[in-house]
Formats: sequence, C-alpha cells, structure tokens
Amino acid sequence: MTLIIVAILLIGYILIATEKITNVNKAAVAMLMCTVGWVLYICYGNDFVMSQHPKEYSDFLAGAVPTSVSVKQYIAQNIFLKYVGKASEIVLFLLATMTIVEILNNNGCFDFLSQFIRTHHSRKLLWKMSIITFIISANLDNLTTTTMMLVIMHDMLHSRRQRILYGCAIVLAANCGGALTVIGDTTGLVLWNTGAVTASNYSASLALPCIIAWIVPTYLLSRNLPDTVDIEMAAMPYRGDDTNLNGWQRLLMFIVGIGGLWFIPTFHNITKLSPFLGALCVLSLLWVVNEVVNRKLINADQRIQRRIPRVLQYGVIQMMLFVMGIMLAIGVVQETGAIKWCSEWCDYNIHNIWILGIISGIMSTVLDNFASAMSLFSLYPILDASTLNHWVDSDYMMSFVQNGAYWKIISYCTAVGGSIMSIGSLSGLALIKMEKVHVGWYIRNFGVKVLIGWLLGLGVLYLQINI
Repeated sequence: MTLIIVAILLIGYILIATEKITNVNKAAVAMLMCTVGWVLYICYGNDFVMSQHPKEYSDFLAGAVPTSVSVKQYIAQNIFLKYVGKASEIVLFLLATMTIVEILNNNGCFDFLSQFIRTHHSRKLLWKMSIITFIISANLDNLTTTTMMLVIMHDMLHSRRQRILYGCAIVLAANCGGALTVIGDTTGLVLWNTGAVTASNYSASLALPCIIAWIVPTYLLSRNLPDTVDIEMAAMPYRGDDTNLNGWQRLLMFIVGIGGLWFIPTFHNITKLSPFLGALCVLSLLWVVNEVVNRKLINADQRIQRRIPRVLQYGVIQMMLFVMGIMLAIGVVQETGAIKWCSEWCDYNIHNIWILGIISGIMSTVLDNFASAMSLFSLYPILDASTLNHWVDSDYMMSFVQNGAYWKIISYCTAVGGSIMSIGSLSGLALIKMEKVHVGWYIRNFGVKVLIGWLLGLGVLYLQINI
C-alpha cells in the first residue's frame, strides 16, 4: 500500500507537470491525489499506525482493546488533523492577504502604478515594470503581483510580441521578489510558519542571490528591445464607478494595507502566534477603514466587479486548493515512512545539500515550484542546534537547523528554477494563459537567460554560506 500511495503522488506530479498538455487543472489533481492517498492510508491504518506510531497509539487506547474504529479515530484526531492544521495556516494567510489586495485595488490604490511606468522608451519601461513588480511581490503574493502587472501591461501595449517580452520580465521579477521575503511566496511562508527560518535572516541571506537572478536576465532581455515602444498614453481613469476616494484617502488605505503586511513578522515575533492571525488583524483594520472612507457607498449599489479582482479571485482560489492538496498529499506519503526511507537514501548516496538544491531547481522547471520545494523540505525535520554536538557529521547536520543553509538553498533554487520554462510556477502559467505564450518560444528567448541568472545567483549564495 505504501508503494501504491507513492505511485499516486508520482502520477499526480506527472499530471501537474503536463498541465499544459493535458489541460487538467493542477489544483484538481492535487486535491484528488491527497484525497485518494488519505483514504487508502486509513483503509490500512492499523499497519501504518503500528509501524510509525506504536507508543502514541498505545497511549491513545489507554488499555482499551484496539479495533478498526479506534484506529480510524486515532488517525483522524492525531495524525490527519496535524497536516490539515499546517495547510490551513498557509491557506488562511493567503486568503487574508489576497483580500487585502482586492480591497486596495477596488479603491484605486494601485492606479498610480500605470501612470508611473508609462514611457515610450522601451528599456526604461522594462526596468520600471520589473522594479515595481519585484518590490510589490516581496510584500504580496507573487501570483497576485504577476496578475495585476500583466493586466496593466496588457492595457498599455498593443503589440502581442512586446507584451510577451515584457510579460516574461514581469514573471521573473515576481518570482525573484517573492522569494526575497517570507510573505512573498508560499514556499517561504511554509518555512517561516514551521519555524525553519526567521523572517530577517531569510531575507538577508536571499537578497543578493535573488537580485542577481532577476537583474542579469532582465538586462540580457533589454538588449534585444528596440529604442522605443508604442504604448497607450491614456490618463488615469476616474474611478467613480466603484470608489469616490480622493488621493489622500487612497494613500491612507495603501499605507494601512501594505504597512500592515510589513508588521506581520513583528506580530509573529512578539506573540509567537501563527502569522495568519496577524494577516487577519491587518485585514480587519483595513476593512474598517474601507467602510469608513466609503460610508456613502456602503448601502448604495454603485460598485461593480472589475477585471483584476475577478482574475485574482479565480487564480487565488486555485492556488489555495493547490497548496492544500500538495501539503496533504506529501503528508500522507510522509506517514507511510516512504519519505524517511528516501531521506536516508539521500544521506547515504548524495550527502550534499547543493546537489539536492540543483535537483530541486531542475524539478521546478517542469513541476510546480511549490510542489518541488515541499517534496525536498519534507525529507528532513528541523533539528535543534544544541543537540548536534555529539553527531559525527555535525557540520552537515547544521544545514537542517533553524535558518540552516538547506532551507534557503531549496527555496532559492525552486523559486528561480520555476521561471526557466514558465510552466514551473503559477506566475508563468498566468502569462501563458493571458498572452498565449508557447513554452518553446519562452525557453529559446528567455529561459536560457533565466538559467544564466539562476546559476550566478546560486554561486553567490554558495559564497555567502561557505565564506
């Protein structure tokens, strides 16, 4: 049964990697494989529990006679809910932050971006778009940032080829910027939420590698652009259809929303509560401000659904279900003992965190970067540095303590590696769907450039960790 559950995970990974060919949504695949995996696990629950949790199960029985019902109750209450809790913390955080973004967007708090980046100089336009995307994605989710910037770019540029070129730069900037902070990407969020990294140490370690991996390909792309580009120079639209806020009110909401997101790491450090609670706190404050400044419209049916919020809602719901499915699917494989066996095999045959990082980066080119990262993260537990003195290979094991090198290497490699073929990240898939980009064209014209930047950034990360 362990082999069957592992096979289901691998088949699911193949379907996720071939989503462009099969046209089967990866979120649906992730939810299906996690559901089937847990159903099969609980059907053979007695064998799995007695091999993985014999003492805990004995304590749960408290002298009672073991039955099939008691085994299922133990799995449901003491094993399954543990993984549901971990996944739910991530999903609730995403739900809160995406709602914050939608409130800000509906009130026109991002309208100034389109006016700021408009220019007929092609290279200046490219760098403005990339820099803004990089900065915003470090504070918001990279999928949200990508979708918002692609919509702005789509309305600005007439030529489809130009939209594709600029869209490639936006995807890379979003993925690199998202990897820079613990709240910018689901991978970093999982590491932070489980205690594998701290927010400040994580950002300090990945700042230079991520910047290099972003700047080098963007510079190489800029050399292929013409001197000028034809853009739509329309004035900033009046947002009277869904908001009557003036500039200061929009700025107030922007400060509350984005400033609140910056405060979440501090909230977590002070209270030690899950980060999603801090995100919900920020959301509640922004919601109150939104109702106060829009009090004249609260009871009036004057608001309409705008294009960006609809795109965000659809994309974010898929992302939440995908994250939930992947975390639960890997959890059931972990409970079978297969991941522990794989970890021991890697320790004996590879025993090198850099090789594992490169493997994760290669995986993320065709498989989703979050699924690739979670697969590698699950191989090792977070170790306590104070207990490693007696280990023979203590230097190697230090890679798996809090803020250890292993977590940062995997996070960097999967985040940037997912941009090499565009199908390795949700941001890349958003570009493919919006602009009908062919994967082969992307690899020839941009993927090689991303590969160069990825290797240079990885070299910088190696020097930072080993010097």
